Amino acid sequence: MEETYDLPSVDHTVIKVGQVGTIVLLVMGFVVDHWGPVAAVAAINLIGLLSPALSLWRQLYVRVLRPLGLAKPNVVPDYPEPHRFAQGVGGGLALTATLMLLVGQAIVGWGLVWLHILLAALNLFVGFCLGCFVYYQMSRLGVPGFSRQAMEK
Repeated sequence: MEETYDLPSVDHTVIKVGQVGTIVLLVMGFVVDHWGPVAAVAAINLIGLLSPALSLWRQLYVRVLRPLGLAKPNVVPDYPEPHRFAQGVGGGLALTATLMLLVGQAIVGWGLVWLHILLAALNLFVGFCLGCFVYYQMSRLGVPGFSRQAMEK
């Protein structure tokens, strides 16, 4: 008889919805040259980090996109911790960009915004999450709080 294990899982569609939303808001902020959409990304990511159930991206997916058939679940065996870490990094990046824009450091602020857009697009289109990669490297180094090892594929 084959043993079964209760593996954690993550709906990667929720992650994709967040990446698309992040890119849209950040590009919109750049186009209108206003810090507001960048601050919104920071708030959305940091709230989602503290309480995944309250994430605006998750709510958009669960309450709108999935019921309308515009997005389908893609639940795979995966640990949520690396993705939450990446979300926190994105939230911190957007918060730092917002602060730079507010204090008049537009080149630094918009540079951070475009870095964030690039990283979100890299994950969305290529499937490489730099935040997850950093999480797993910290785990390999034994850094406290980074306990998950990458799942074998």
